[in-house]
This record gives sequence, C-alpha cells and structure tokens, in this order.
Amino acid sequence: MAPCLSFFFLFLFAFSAIPANSLPTFFPGAAYQSLIKQAKISKPKLPFKTHYFPQTLDHFTFQPKSSKLFYQKYLINSDYWRKGAPIFVYTGNEGNIEWFAANTGFMLDIAPKFKALLVFIEHRFYGKSMPFGKDSYQSAKTLGYLNSQQALADFAVLITSLKQNLSSEASPVVVFGGSYGGMLAAWFRLKYPHIAIGALASSAPILQFDKLIPWSSFYDAVSQDFKDVSLNCYQVIKGSWAELEAMSTQKQALAELSKTFRTCKSLHSTASARDWLWTAFVYTSMVNYPTKADFMKPLPAYPVQKMCKIIDKIPSGATKLSRAFAAASLYYNYSRSENCFKIEHEVDGHGLHGWDWQTCTEMVMPMTCSKESMFPPSGFDYEEFAEQCQMKYGVSPRPHWITTEFGGERIQKVLKRFGSNIIFSNGMQDPWSRGGIISLVTEKGAHHVDFRSATKKDPKWLIQLRKQEVEIIQKWLNEYYADL
Repeated sequence: MAPCLSFFFLFLFAFSAIPANSLPTFFPGAAYQSLIKQAKISKPKLPFKTHYFPQTLDHFTFQPKSSKLFYQKYLINSDYWRKGAPIFVYTGNEGNIEWFAANTGFMLDIAPKFKALLVFIEHRFYGKSMPFGKDSYQSAKTLGYLNSQQALADFAVLITSLKQNLSSEASPVVVFGGSYGGMLAAWFRLKYPHIAIGALASSAPILQFDKLIPWSSFYDAVSQDFKDVSLNCYQVIKGSWAELEAMSTQKQALAELSKTFRTCKSLHSTASARDWLWTAFVYTSMVNYPTKADFMKPLPAYPVQKMCKIIDKIPSGATKLSRAFAAASLYYNYSRSENCFKIEHEVDGHGLHGWDWQTCTEMVMPMTCSKESMFPPSGFDYEEFAEQCQMKYGVSPRPHWITTEFGGERIQKVLKRFGSNIIFSNGMQDPWSRGGIISLVTEKGAHHVDFRSATKKDPKWLIQLRKQEVEIIQKWLNEYYADL
C-alpha cells in the first residue's frame, strides 16, 4: 500500500494517471480534483461587484518583462461602507475568488456593524487572474511568477491603489484569510504592517513547514477525529487498506474493484480506489462542521459522526473495505444524486491548477503517517519528491524557503513580540490546526468554520468564537481611530 500522502496538498492532483506508489495530495482548502478538465459548475449569486486591476507581473525586479501587466480580479461589496470606515480584505487562496467569497459569509455578517467595505482579491494564477492567459501554466518560465511573495505584493499594491481611488487613504485595513489564505493574511500583516492594522487568520498552518511540528501531526489528527467518534470506525478504516492491497493482487482486481466501488467506468488503477477513499476521509475530517455545508461537497452536520454511524451499523461479517466504501459514499453522494462514481474522472470546478506548482517550489509541507494513524505507516522521501517535481516542471523544491522568508523555529516568539494584531483561530478537529499557532482555539472547530455564515443552528461555542473575533477587531479599530 502506498505511503502517507506527503503533500502540501493543496492539490497535487494534476496527473491524469496516478502511479501506484504515490499518494493523493491535499491542500488546506480544496476538494479532491484530478484536474483532467475544467468543470462547468453553476456559480453562486454573490452580493459583490466584479472588478479587474492592472497588476504588475514582477514586483521584485526591473527587467523589461517585469513591467508587463495582467488583470487581477477582485470583488467588492460597498452596501454598508462610508468614507473613512474600515476596509476588510480577503487574501485570496488557490482557487477562483467566488468560491471563497461564497464560503466566507462571516465578513458579510459583520460588515453592517463596522460599516466596512468588503474586498475579495483573487490570487494570481488562479480563477481569471492569469498573467499569461491560456499559456499561464505552459512552463516554468511563466509559472515562475507564481509564489506567495508576489501574491502578497499584489495585495499591497491593489489595496493602496483602491484607497487612493476612493479618496479614503485613512481607512484602516484588516485582512482576512482561511487555510492558505490564512497564512497569506498573517504574513501580509508581518510584511506590510503599514497597510493592514490587523489580520484574522483562520486555520492557517504556518508551522507545517520544515521541522517546526511533527510530520505525522496532520494524519494523526484526522485519525483521532474518527477514533474519538468510534473506535470500531477507526479500526475498520485502518484495516481497509490491507484488504484493498490484497484485492489488488488478484487476477480480476480492477473488475472487482470497479464493481465494489460502483464506478461509472472500469478502473485503470487500484491506486484510484485508494485515493478516492483517502480523500473522502481527509476532507470529511477537515469540514466536520456543526451545520450542513457544501464547501467541498454537500454534507450533513458533523459528517465524521455520520460516516462512523454508517460503518458501525453494517454487520461485522461485511468486509472492512465494503464498510469503508459505504462511509466514503457519504462524502461523494450525500445528495443521493449519483448512480455511479467517476473515480478516475473528477474535474476541477474551482480553477486550482497552480497549487501543484506551488508545492513543487516553496510550499513544501512534509507529511508522514505514524503507526497510530488509520492510514498505512510511511515516511517522507524528499529526494523522490524532488525528482517528481523535476520531471514535471524542471524545478527543485526549496524546503527551507518559507521558514527563511517568514520565520522558522522562533516564529512563535517573533509573532508574540512583534506580530501583534494577528488572530489565529483554530479548531482542534481540523487537522490543519495542528500546524498553526494557537490564539483562539475551539475544541470542536473544523477548517475555518468561523468564516462560514452564521445560522440559527450554530452551537454556542461557535457564536462565542465569532463574538471574540469581532471584539478584538473592534479594539484594533478603536485604537487606530484614537491614534488618528
């Protein structure tokens, strides 16, 4: 069985065929995708106006090509804003900006209180913000302009220009971000403190790099989420991989797996079935929200509990693999609209292509599976990882660059001393929170759950968390206006 996913996974799923000895790659905020083709999905109706900003290609050199412009997409809601009031900016993630705007209702909820202007900026090389149009992913020559430092500079230039155009230079700016966007929000506050007075970074795994935390922490956390619900559930999933491996050695393995997994088309690789299961359990752990949601897929409240309930109800005589499949089906077919599963033909509906490049350059987040994990034990082989990146892009990863650029072993002390006005909110049911700095922590919180729109069914702990965040932001603004 393949080793644990060594991914900084925000989507290293850019292969049309996945080798049997590789693992699925995930990222802090997106659904499983194979990126075979771009999906045509219905876009949510959002209360924002779309704009495009003429952005500089390269902020850090003065070569002739660096002055090339591309049009960066951003969304604005000015329904409650008045001149001089705060500007709340979402630092875009690895995907089209509408996706994140649709799943960050918290900012819309609090805008009336603060009379805030809301701005969602799309990350370069994602969505419609393509510096080289259709050729943006052509090679390392174009993708070389895709990195977090350029993205942060984009945000700084756009925000500064926007304030000037609105004749509201005195408006204080607070940046918001979840997951990778949360890292960007925190780093933006550190790099551009003269532009943003504060940052709310939700589920930001800024310690997931280098050797700042144990490499097994992510998968240990996923496993613990299931184990806390049901020891039997955890053991069934843990044992299903061996059954899958044993089945893969049989003569009619692919035909049998295709039948077991109810695939729309015959499987070409047993690794596809493994990745399908793996993805369902990882992302369900991440989005174990207390209310219904459809950030990744349409899911019920507390989907981990629902998965384990499915496993626990099936008679013990059934195979562990069949029970694991039944549980994973909740993730892919909670709406009961699928008659079969397109396991090898998932599509990218959010424009996530660029994350593969980012993981092969600066976003190197080593991950392993310990013996305590419900996934097969494994280590992280940097040489093998680097070889794959060389084959795909002709580049070598820089595993120490993020800690060099933004802070390494002493980052927590640096943030405590100099990085004031940064809220790190983390939920202990979110595996990415094991790679973040704890500031506001909730025992039952999932992946940036605080950024979701408020509902009548929200538990008291979530209501209290958001209340704390609003109070802290109000304090920052009060101090800013008092100094002004």
